[in-house]
Amino acid sequence: MKVFGRRHRPFFRVCVTDARTPRDGRVLEEVGYYDPMVPETDARAILKGERIDYWLGVGAQPSDKVAVLIKKYGTNGTHLEAQKDALERLAGTRRRPTVPTDLPKMEKVVRKKKEKKEEEVVAPAPIEEVAAVETEAVVAPVEAEVAQTENTPAEPVQEEVAQAEAAPVEADKEST
Repeated sequence: MKVFGRRHRPFFRVCVTDARTPRDGRVLEEVGYYDPMVPETDARAILKGERIDYWLGVGAQPSDKVAVLIKKYGTNGTHLEAQKDALERLAGTRRRPTVPTDLPKMEKVVRKKKEKKEEEVVAPAPIEEVAAVETEAVVAPVEAEVAQTENTPAEPVQEEVAQAEAAPVEADKEST
């Protein structure tokens, strides 16, 4: 068996190795595992019976502890039915816990979250309202400019226009 896990949480892989290799060294094949931390005793070892039979047939010699596991949980093991029952019980207990929704406190939390999401999602304003707001924002500055030009006297503006037109004509005369 090859040792894995951490302190106080052991885990073993049942491996086929050459007798000359170290315990946690290179393996020829992994033929199962043993987890001593599983609460159901008969569900602790899972072995590949056919591969174990093959290796025993070609001369492999199991260690004392692996021999006990093979006798119990191998191809013709004495505890195979108990192992199946234990695995079924474990599969039934490993379901994820459901969140209780019948609690009043939980309902308040869920309701508050829904209200918060509804507040974040704001319905868009109708197009007519948006258009009215935009036109008011554009029209107001234009009307102010028109009002300013109406209040200014027209004579100084006409004099400025006449001077601007006359300036390029004088420049052309000088260049010729």
